[in-house]
Formats: sequence, C-alpha cells, structure tokens
Amino acid sequence: MAKLQPVRGTHDLIGDDARAHLAIAGTAREVAERYGFGPMATPIFEFTEVFKRTLGDTSDIVTKEMYTFEDKGGDSLTLRPEGTAGVARAFISGGLQNELPLKCFYHGPMFRHERPQKGRQRQFHQFGVELIGVAEPSADVEVIAMAADILDALGVLSETTLELNTLGDAPSKERYRAALVEYFSDLSDKLSDDSRDRLVRNPLRILDSKDAGDRALIADAPDFDDYMTEEAAAFFAAVQDGLDTVGVAYTRNPHIVRGLDYYSHTAFEFTTEALGAQGTVLAGGRYDGLIETMGGPKTAGVGWAAGIERLAMMTGEAPALPRAITLIGLGDAGEREALRLSSELRHAGLTVELIYKGGLKRGLKRADRIHAAAAVLIGDDELARGAATVRDLDSGEQVDVAITDLKDHLAAHR
Repeated sequence: MAKLQPVRGTHDLIGDDARAHLAIAGTAREVAERYGFGPMATPIFEFTEVFKRTLGDTSDIVTKEMYTFEDKGGDSLTLRPEGTAGVARAFISGGLQNELPLKCFYHGPMFRHERPQKGRQRQFHQFGVELIGVAEPSADVEVIAMAADILDALGVLSETTLELNTLGDAPSKERYRAALVEYFSDLSDKLSDDSRDRLVRNPLRILDSKDAGDRALIADAPDFDDYMTEEAAAFFAAVQDGLDTVGVAYTRNPHIVRGLDYYSHTAFEFTTEALGAQGTVLAGGRYDGLIETMGGPKTAGVGWAAGIERLAMMTGEAPALPRAITLIGLGDAGEREALRLSSELRHAGLTVELIYKGGLKRGLKRADRIHAAAAVLIGDDELARGAATVRDLDSGEQVDVAITDLKDHLAAHR
C-alpha cells in the first residue's frame, strides 16, 4: 500500500504552526472587535454560480483555479476561493438588509488550484473583514486603519508599505477604459499574449501585467487621474485626508487595479519585501456594485483579506505556551490523587501536564521535554504526610508542600 501523504499544495497545522495561526487570527479578532466588528462564518463550499457572478466568467480564478465538482444531487458546487462572495451571498439570502451597517470578520481555509510555492498553497487561510452598507469614504479609512492596527499588533507593520489607488466611479472608468484601448491598440503587436486578450476583454487588467515588455509600455500609458470625474476625485481626496488624520502612512500606486465593474473607488494593498516575490500580505477595496450584481439591492461595501500563512512567515516563532506544572503520581493511590489535583489546579488557572503512567523517571523526562516550570510528586510517603514534593525545574530546589497549600505555592506559575 502506498504511503499516505497530504495532497499537493496542502499542509498540516501542528504544534508551532497551529499556534502561530491561532495567534494571528486571535490578534486580528481582538483588534476587529475594538472597531465594532463581529464574527461571521460562511460554508466552505457554495453553489458555483456565487463565485462565477462575483469573480467573472473569464477571470483566471474561475477558468483555471476553482475547485468545482458536482454533488450527488447534480448541483455544481465550488470550494470557496475567497471570502467576500460568501458574505455577500449571506447578506442577500439571510435578509440582512435591516442590519446595516453590517460589520463582520471571518477567518478560515480558502482553496485555489494553482502552483504551490513559498507562501502560496492550494488550501490556504485568510482573515478578512467586510463593512457593508456605508457609502462614505470614512468606511474605507476605517477598514484600512484597522488593517494597519492588526499588522502593528502582530509586529509587522514596519515591514510593510500601504499602497493606495482609486478605481474611480463608473463614468471615470468608462472614460479611462476608452483611453487605454486607444493607447494599447496601437501597440498590440508588442503586448504579451495575455495582455492582447485583456485588451479585448478587460483593458484595465493590462496595468496589472508582470510581463517585462508590458511593464515598459504601461509606464507611458494614460494617467487615470486625467479621466476622473470631480465626484471620484473628491472621494479619493477624502480617503487620503482621512488616512492622514488617523496617522496611517501610504504611497500612491496607480497600477493597483481590480478587473470587474462592481469594484469602485479605493483599492489598496499592504506589501512587503520580506517574503520575496509573494509581496502582498493584505489587500482590499470598495465593491459598491457587488451585491447588486449578485441579485440583491444596490448596497455599498468595502473590505479586505489577509493571508495567514504569509503573516506567519513574517511574525516568526509562534507564541510560547505557558510553562506547565507536571504532576507525577506514584502508585495507585498517588495516581488517583494526582488526577484529582490536576483538576483542582487547572480550575485555579494553572497549566497542568498529568503523567499518566511510567513512574518518576519517565515523568521527569517528560517534564524536561516540555520545559515544565515545576514537577509535583505524589506517592505513598507524600500521601501519608498530607503533602507533595515540589521540585523547581529551573533551580533544582525541592520542598515539601501541604496538599492544601499547593494552589497558593504554585500561584506564581499561572
């Protein structure tokens, strides 16, 4: 029989990896709650149409990367490649129009069939936030400020750069799209194959090309600011002013684009040079047309998502576990008393590692391996004295402590 292995592009979260993920999600949750956001969890699979409507039939995610399958009932289902679509679907199907503004956060696994590499897996994890029902630029400022606060709480904000752009409103994009088509049509023979295809389907996406030849042409492309309406320019100015007001630094990157029409106004990314080619750790923007595209009422929205794997690569070692107290029961009576004491000490707030079998030598070996703070020994002699032998595993000092006083004696190790 072949040796069982994880599927390519997936990995187990064990030990330090699992603690790092939980710590990142926990820190992000604490900051989000201070902003008045609450938790939401949507299913990890949806009807395929949910993602086709939101990501577009011609996007790379839909055409190449989604995990789509037919279930036993004949329905086409897809493992979620991102979180916003599920939240928007829940807003519509859950009748949450009376809950506006809806402020939620989520975290969990996402799935994309792409080439695995450092910081990019086929099953990966994200933490994301959505603010639905607020059309004012202050909403954009708030979610960006929250992202900065989360990165700061994780100790990585100084290693990132907030790159900011505007996609304008619908009239701005129409005018700009026409200008791009005119400019790139004259240069189509110099464009990459992908960009020639985008010129027909979605010329804005050319600006996101990584091809070196395309980048040279993009450098002289028309400037979006020349095609913005007064309303769009005022919105972007308000976002920038708001970020200045709350002290969030940013740089303008006019090449941040979103390919679908329901995106508008603010687009942003927190990028880093600490991860090599995979430089974006958190990205988001405004999607005022999304819910209407999905069949719901016209509703404003803005949000972002961060890759937990990439953040874990930046934060380094997982937070250390609390140092445990090891309880070693010797003999049947000692093991019974150790079991009783383990419950009592845990209820008192101590981390306790109970040695189930194996005696003193095995118990002390386990205590050393987990870097325990102290070992508590209970055998027939100790029970006869109504005491326990407590050994400080840093100093080696060993004392007798009355069992009734054990909680207080060990309190310093909470």
